[in-house]
Amino acid sequence: MATKKKGAAKKAMKRTMKKKAPPMDHEAMMAAWQGAMTPSKGHAALDVFVGSWRTKTTFTMTPGAPPDVSEGTSENSWVLGRRYLRQVFKGSSMAMPFEGLGYTAFDNVQKQYLGFWMDTFGTGFMTSVGVGKPKNGVFKSVAEGFEPSGHVIRFDCVVRVQDRNRHTYEMWTKAPSGKRYCSMRIEYTRA
Repeated sequence: MATKKKGAAKKAMKRTMKKKAPPMDHEAMMAAWQGAMTPSKGHAALDVFVGSWRTKTTFTMTPGAPPDVSEGTSENSWVLGRRYLRQVFKGSSMAMPFEGLGYTAFDNVQKQYLGFWMDTFGTGFMTSVGVGKPKNGVFKSVAEGFEPSGHVIRFDCVVRVQDRNRHTYEMWTKAPSGKRYCSMRIEYTRA
């Protein structure tokens, strides 16, 4: 099962880089650009996340370790004509102030969700690529970034929408032992 997921994640990441478009005449090219740049149903599915949120974050460094639980806020808004959803997160983690800034997009060309995240616990970026199609309010993605050791770390991410006022975000990864566990869970409640 893990090998199958890893293969799906690699394929999703490679799709973002390898597609070649066939040659087009001017009218076809203009129509293609119009379709690529116009917010779509994929964007509309993100409307549920727009607004002001109170958060409860449960962060677990390794399986069995005591969780760090903290509260925060998230302000989510559309930018650039409803093409990108921006998240501005403020709270604390491990008794330190924590701030994050992220963007979620639906790429009309690739027909998938893409994410970009940065925060005060690093100086790099975490990127994510949607896996599959959202179903019953569940959005899945694979995220990748670097941990402080310099090693690449991958997460299976799941957003579950309970209703317009509540959703959760989970990040699953593997411990050094190979055991898969939920390293972070954020509960969002509309403020």
